[in-house]
Amino acid sequence: MAGPLSHLRVLDLSRVLAGPWAGQILADMGAQVIKVERPGAGDDTRSWGPPNLKDADGNETRESGYYLAANRGKRSITLNLESPEGRQIVRELAEQSDILLENFKVNTLGRHGLGYEDLAAVNPRLIYCSITGFGQSGPRHAMPAYDFQIQGMGGMMSITGRGDAEQGGGPQKVGIPIIDLITGVYATTAVLAALAAREVTGKGDHVDIAMLDVQVGLLANQAMNYLIGGKTPQRTGNAHPNIQPQGVFACSDGDMILAVGNDGQFAKLCEVIGCPGWAQDERFQRNQARVRNQATLTPLLQQRLAQNTRRHWVQVLEAAGVVCGPINTIPEVFEEPQVVHRNMLRHLEHPLAGTVPQVVTPVRFKEAGLNIQSPPPLLGQHTEEILRELGRGPDDVERLRASQVI
Repeated sequence: MAGPLSHLRVLDLSRVLAGPWAGQILADMGAQVIKVERPGAGDDTRSWGPPNLKDADGNETRESGYYLAANRGKRSITLNLESPEGRQIVRELAEQSDILLENFKVNTLGRHGLGYEDLAAVNPRLIYCSITGFGQSGPRHAMPAYDFQIQGMGGMMSITGRGDAEQGGGPQKVGIPIIDLITGVYATTAVLAALAAREVTGKGDHVDIAMLDVQVGLLANQAMNYLIGGKTPQRTGNAHPNIQPQGVFACSDGDMILAVGNDGQFAKLCEVIGCPGWAQDERFQRNQARVRNQATLTPLLQQRLAQNTRRHWVQVLEAAGVVCGPINTIPEVFEEPQVVHRNMLRHLEHPLAGTVPQVVTPVRFKEAGLNIQSPPPLLGQHTEEILRELGRGPDDVERLRASQVI
């Protein structure tokens, strides 16, 4: 089945992660995505290895794991945007596109005549999405940003990690570039919303996505706890600030997650671990009391759970309807039967390596398919093909290559 976005064309001028992630989601859903890269160097992440993909002979290629994670399903063209002809080709591609993704510093493309107003003049229906660290306006709008920095500035690290008084305490970043990734998801949502509006108005739009805005929006319940409670949220390790018991507990052979969500589940937990009386104890009977008495409850639970294996507790607790699970390593994730069943890991044909593993977009449609067929492209792999589609002949291509436009 065709992807639900197979009628759309996307021009991806972005690099690194947030923009390319949005482009990959759109590509997985069937959109035709053209990735514009710098001649010779390409996307910054191409050099963010090791590890790098190995070819059929076991030799390392220039395709880094970081790059391969975010560029599936696209066609790559190399263009020098400093050259007039390179910019002209971008204009021609934008004229044929529904969506443009970019994450240059504010007004960089505008100085090249490739800003929203410039391209809207040639394609009034274009959805132009600008992704930056701080947005198109404000005192920091011209400054660059990276995920790590934004996790700190936006409060994420102040509530992630163990408390200062604990061993290993201190601010921690999330183990993946979470703000980049969710910024990409928000960008995808926003451009699709703008496309829905275009069906009514007939006009495109300029979408302004700021990583810091995304991080602040993700504070969610922690922000609201502060705004209505007046207390600054603290790092509590794996403990939930509002629901108990929730945390990491050591079994006899490894760690597991326990995530009790209500009083009924707590009663089932107590029964399974052989302590039914705890569910009637005033200190633990209601969630509010368990939150207040967490320092007492947690060691009691830890003592009980340490007496048997992780597999045992997961089996009996799941059977009782108590939410829990193992803390899997990354290799264990891809061995998890549910992940295997959902076909989240696929292997695509690759021109250098034979095949390349890909973790796919976690969306399924009943009446449409995902377009997961093309691997992340080699640098400039489709340059000539795309230029031919724009009407450039072989002589033009050679001239553009000789003049370092492509």
